[in-house]
Amino acid sequence: MLTTTIDRILDAAISGHTLSIPDGLDLLLQTDQGALEVIRQAADELRKNLVGDRVTYVINRNINFTNICEQHCGFCAFRRDRSDVDAYWLDWEVIFEKATASVQIGATEICMQGGLNPHAKVDGVVHPTLAYYGQLLKALKTQFPDVHLHAFSPQEIQFIAREDGLDYGTVISTLQMAGLNSMPGTAAEVLDDSVRRLLCPEKINSATWLEIVSTAHRLGVHTTSTLLSGHIETPAHQIHHLERLRSLQQASLQRNYRAAFTEFILLPYVGQTAPRALRRKVGRDQPVLADALHLTAVARLFLGHWIPNHQPSWVKLGIQGAATALAWGCNDMGGTLMEEHITSMAGAEGGTCQSVENLQTAITSMNRPFHQRDTLYHLIPMNSSILKDHPAATLG
Repeated sequence: MLTTTIDRILDAAISGHTLSIPDGLDLLLQTDQGALEVIRQAADELRKNLVGDRVTYVINRNINFTNICEQHCGFCAFRRDRSDVDAYWLDWEVIFEKATASVQIGATEICMQGGLNPHAKVDGVVHPTLAYYGQLLKALKTQFPDVHLHAFSPQEIQFIAREDGLDYGTVISTLQMAGLNSMPGTAAEVLDDSVRRLLCPEKINSATWLEIVSTAHRLGVHTTSTLLSGHIETPAHQIHHLERLRSLQQASLQRNYRAAFTEFILLPYVGQTAPRALRRKVGRDQPVLADALHLTAVARLFLGHWIPNHQPSWVKLGIQGAATALAWGCNDMGGTLMEEHITSMAGAEGGTCQSVENLQTAITSMNRPFHQRDTLYHLIPMNSSILKDHPAATLG
C-alpha cells in the first residue's frame, strides 16, 4: 500500500528534486507489491524524462589479461596464485589476436581488467608496473587508433602507484598519454568500510576509491560507477553507497572537471563458486531478480539527473533479467563483451558473450527502440552490423 510519504518522495524524484538518504531508504524498505509497482513506474517515468525510450548498447571486447592476484576477496572465484596450475598471464600476442578479431567485426571498445600481479613481464623481463601497463596501452592504441581503451579499475591504479612509488595523478595521466580513454568504476563493491573489511579486506578503502575516481575525472578520464549488491550489505549501506557516488558526481560536474561518471551499473552478487566463508553468510549463490529490480528502480530515482545512464548486468541477471530491468529504470543493455571470466567463474548463469542481434532482440522484447553507442554514449550510425550475423560466441 502506497503511503503519503512514499507518494511525496516519488513526486519529488520525478520532478527532478534530489532525494535525501532517508527518502532513499524509505523506498528500499518497501515490501508491498503495490508500492513496488508504483516505485517501478516512477523510475520508468524518470528514465523516460531524462533519456527517452531509446535503449543503447556498445560493441566491445572484454579482456581479463591475468587471473594472478595478490589479494583474496571474499566474493572472488577468479583469482589465482602464480603457482596454481590454472593461473595465467596473457602474452601480448594473445591480447592482440583478441583485439584484432574484435575490431574486424565492429568493436569500438576494448575493456581490460585483471588481477594484481606484481611480476608483470614483457619478453620475460620484469618491468616497473606502470611501464608494463603503459607499454601495453601504447601498443594497442598504435595498432588500433580509433578503438576506445576502457581499462584498469581504481584498485589497479592504486596497485600501480604503490608498486612504483607514484601518486595517483601521475599514474592516471601517464596511462592517459599512453592511450587510456576511460576507466571502469569497479572495485567499488560497497563504499562502506565496515562492509569492505568483511567483503574485501585487502582492497582499497572507500576514501581511496573516491579519491582515485575524482582524480581521474579532474584529469579528463571518464569512469563508470558500480554497486556490488545482494551479499552482506544492508539497505542502509546501499543508499549510503549511492549517496557517495552521487556526491562525487555532483562535485565533478560543479567543479567543471573534464570528465565524470558515464553510467551506473548494478552488479548483483554471484557466489556459486565463490569462497565458502562468504557463501555461508549470504546463504544463496545466484541473484534474486526481484531484489535487483527493486534496487535498480531506487538507484534511478536516487541518482536522478546526476547520472542519467543506467545499465543492468546481463552476465549476472541473464539476458531476460537484464531486459526486464529496462522497465525498472534502465536505458542501456551494456556490451557484447565477447568473453568474461571474473563473474562467469563465480558461477554466473548469464553467459560470457552476446551477439548484437541478441541484445537487439532483448530490447525489442520490451517494446523499446535500440541504437548502438560508443563508450561515452555518443550514438553510432546504425549501419548493418557485421556482428549481427556473426555471434560473438564464435570468438575465442
